[in-house]
Amino acid sequence: MRRFFALWTISILVLFALTGGAGAQEIAPSDTPAVGEAFDNAVSEAGGLSKRIIQTFLLVTVLSLAPGIAMMVTCLPFMLIVLSILRQGVGLQQAPPNMLIVSVAIFLTYFVMEPVFKEAWVTGVEPLLNGTLTEEVAFKAMMEPFRVFMDARVDSGAVDILRDARPVETAPATDGSTPLSLLVPAFVLSEIQRAFEIGFIVLLPFLVIDLLVASILMAMGMMMVPPAIVSLPFKVSFFVLTNGWVAVSGALVRGYS
Repeated sequence: MRRFFALWTISILVLFALTGGAGAQEIAPSDTPAVGEAFDNAVSEAGGLSKRIIQTFLLVTVLSLAPGIAMMVTCLPFMLIVLSILRQGVGLQQAPPNMLIVSVAIFLTYFVMEPVFKEAWVTGVEPLLNGTLTEEVAFKAMMEPFRVFMDARVDSGAVDILRDARPVETAPATDGSTPLSLLVPAFVLSEIQRAFEIGFIVLLPFLVIDLLVASILMAMGMMMVPPAIVSLPFKVSFFVLTNGWVAVSGALVRGYS
């Protein structure tokens, strides 16, 4: 044990002497131009390293916010809300399951947004990877297709209400375009409002079936029988015969054409 402790102490001392000597050689004052040039190169390399660290941090942050960004600048909220209301109207709580509903909404969103994604890649992402555009210019070029898509779908009333809430910070840009800090929440609110409007129309046929079944049960004196249990087979049969999932999905996609 003592021998091990002595060897460990000698190793630490030798290592300290070597690193101390190297440090002394590095920080020793010198008036030669080579040392000054080497010091400037070290400073520039440190600055480049700091820039890369910041860029990596920003990239990781953006990737972590990617699901939220996808929800905010695409038609995913609209698809997801309408499909969820449709499942609720049929009366099936867990069929299809939530994961399947989200997956269908994601792929319908990709089907609708594919031209926007391609344009954003060609005008912004690809030139950035090739080094022909800076990060700031590439971001503006990449967001321009999404801006056009959101401008075509946003409700002007939502924009006016949010602009009145903060008139100074959300002033129009020099080119007259709506700032993204105002356009994105207005677009999301517009999509949610439109999704509930479509959901109301989707629920009407199932509501009629529920009312008919409830009236028939009341007329037959079967007031203790839950109408939802009796009407469920009729609603599922109606939905299957009309090819409901395909019809509703096609209508949702055509709404963006």
